[in-house]
Amino acid sequence: MDNNSDKRRVVVTGLGIVCALGDNVEECFNAAVNGRSGIEEVKSVNTDGCYAKLGAEAKISTEKLSDKDCDRSSLLCIKAAEEALADAKYEITPENSARIGVIVGNCVGGAASIDKYFTDELKNGGGKPSDVLKMPASAIANNVALHFGLNGTTANIVNACAAGTISIAYACDLIRAGKADAFCAGGSDSFSSLAFAGFHALHALDENPCSPFNKSHGITLGEGAGILVVESYEHAKARGAHIYCEILGSGVSSDAHHITAPRPDGQGQMLAINRAIENSGLKPSDIDYINAHGTGTAKNDEAEFLSLHTIFDGSDGLSVSSTKSMTGHCLGAAGSIEAVLTVKAVCENVLPPTIGYTEDDLAVLKEKAGNIDFIANTKREKTVNFAASNSFAFGGNNASVVFAKNPHEIPDRTNNERIFVTGLGDYTAKGRIDIQSDDYKNLGIKMAFWRKLDRFSQLMLVSGMRALSNANITISEENERDIGIIIGTSDGPMTEIVNFQKNVVANGTASGSAFSFPNTVYNAAGGYFSIFAGIKGYNVTNANGVQAGLQSICYAADVLKNGDEDIMVAAGVDENTDVTEYLYGKLGLLGGKMELGEGAASLILEKESSAEKRGAQKYAELVGYASAHKAVEFGKLKGSESALEEAVLKACESAGISVDDIDLVCGASDGLEEVDSAEKQALGELLKNCTYVTIKDETGEARAAGAAKQAMQLAITLRESDMYKYGLAVSFGTGGQYSAVILKKAV
Repeated sequence: MDNNSDKRRVVVTGLGIVCALGDNVEECFNAAVNGRSGIEEVKSVNTDGCYAKLGAEAKISTEKLSDKDCDRSSLLCIKAAEEALADAKYEITPENSARIGVIVGNCVGGAASIDKYFTDELKNGGGKPSDVLKMPASAIANNVALHFGLNGTTANIVNACAAGTISIAYACDLIRAGKADAFCAGGSDSFSSLAFAGFHALHALDENPCSPFNKSHGITLGEGAGILVVESYEHAKARGAHIYCEILGSGVSSDAHHITAPRPDGQGQMLAINRAIENSGLKPSDIDYINAHGTGTAKNDEAEFLSLHTIFDGSDGLSVSSTKSMTGHCLGAAGSIEAVLTVKAVCENVLPPTIGYTEDDLAVLKEKAGNIDFIANTKREKTVNFAASNSFAFGGNNASVVFAKNPHEIPDRTNNERIFVTGLGDYTAKGRIDIQSDDYKNLGIKMAFWRKLDRFSQLMLVSGMRALSNANITISEENERDIGIIIGTSDGPMTEIVNFQKNVVANGTASGSAFSFPNTVYNAAGGYFSIFAGIKGYNVTNANGVQAGLQSICYAADVLKNGDEDIMVAAGVDENTDVTEYLYGKLGLLGGKMELGEGAASLILEKESSAEKRGAQKYAELVGYASAHKAVEFGKLKGSESALEEAVLKACESAGISVDDIDLVCGASDGLEEVDSAEKQALGELLKNCTYVTIKDETGEARAAGAAKQAMQLAITLRESDMYKYGLAVSFGTGGQYSAVILKKAV
């Protein structure tokens, strides 16, 4: 491989894991390859009245894992990251801390803390305000970063059970783009009454230990965290790091079919798997092993069986297993736990089995398996050169990533095409939006579909469809895979989560609502949008504070630059309800100058070649973007102001301009002293001769929706006025994450 190829190499240098199989990598891998299960009677959740009572709970106590007061999801993640960083012998210093970040997958945020808060409220008349800051998924990556002093980019990927795999893929993309040297990448989720009650309500739990591709009666819920230190090859080589293996290509797609069930024809799964293989420069016949999603539910197992047979039946030598038969289904951590076990399998040439097969089951499997080696009950010793890990999720999200024992050159699909804003969809307001039937009926949305959605998803659907309409984009079989979605949110569907949990606290685990549970996952809004619009490409939701609305633009632009899609919908969405106001009130953030707002703001980002081919209107050109992080305590900004300045300077560098070229700024000030002073301190000297505008008088603090609306306002102003050439939008995330986006007048 030449030096240029070396620059695109990403390697694994550290591994960390905690789950029901053990508290470290060796313990967990040894248990997995020897078929030892971590599934037992559930202890942390009251299962009275439940038909299923089994789970895969981690045995570790998290009380002493950090001196910070964090949710169990954060603490499990800290434990896995501690092992991974020590394994990688990665010494964090003030000089290198800004080049290593944290990207973590999660399903339902701080669910254990949500349970505790509302249990305390029911029993004692009030929960602790400090527990409110443990609830959002936005906190997790920041808590890990703060614990270890990591000041690189953070992100919380919240695509349910595909989140851990997508986090690894995204980290690799950012490293290849030169935006970091390394990441702690993976996922974390804790066992909770919310998840157990939800899957119980869907009747998706197995009353016995799950046995994927076998009994298929349901999942066994698990918990844990898996973290990989992923690093550029050149950086790893320079510091003399031990390299486990290479990470090659990845694939992300959307079913656009159903909010909980996979497409029966497996099309979305196959798109993700085939993209991962093609992006790795491989053929299906090159893959030696797949750690399958393999949940144990009938529909999931059937769809994945079909996908694997369709892609791999023409090749010999593929082995497949599902380690969920031992770890349980660890939700947002599932993909990363399975990635750790897959990396070990590649290195050790030993494959873990799927357990739980009787002699009769083995006979049935033999008939179904064909020429694919579905490993049952007993480990398989086999040389593994290339392995893949698959993850599929609620919302129809699919992801796959490929690992290689030895260096392998991957295709370079990156491009330097210009990116334009070609469509806008605004649905924001100060206070609350008075949703009218015409708002959705005029977009062709029928009541039968609309009533399935929670408010969070409704806001996103209207905004996204307005943006597609404004861009004159019609989804068809010709373009459905060439369009993707990135959604940023601060708080996610917190109203649906809280109301579901309050019912469980008051009435017991068996009382969970099958109707509302699918809407408690953060990526439901993106799932519903893709289903209605028919978008089958890249689909990711990132929960990372107010600035997530701008970070969604940065992420979407990276997807375009990587050659994954031609068009991206980049959006920010957050709701304002009685629950929202109650929680923000508990934090003491209401009653002053800051007023909450809500809504969704969606921008269509499009490669120049696509825009020209369509004859699209051009609001503005996206010329620069960047994110930066300075870890401080979640819920605070003080001490992180330098990261905002860094984000602006990096965005200018990527745009090829000086800060003096910027003549219009749409800022994030919202009336809170800490926010306004941080922005003033960072930008006061940097941008002296700019026109400063704010949209908060119009939208209130609509959080991620407001951040995306800032970029939208710039695009409109640049198109309508000849006074400005370059516009800058900046925003913040509590805990010290910032994003900056620079738009240029389209010519």
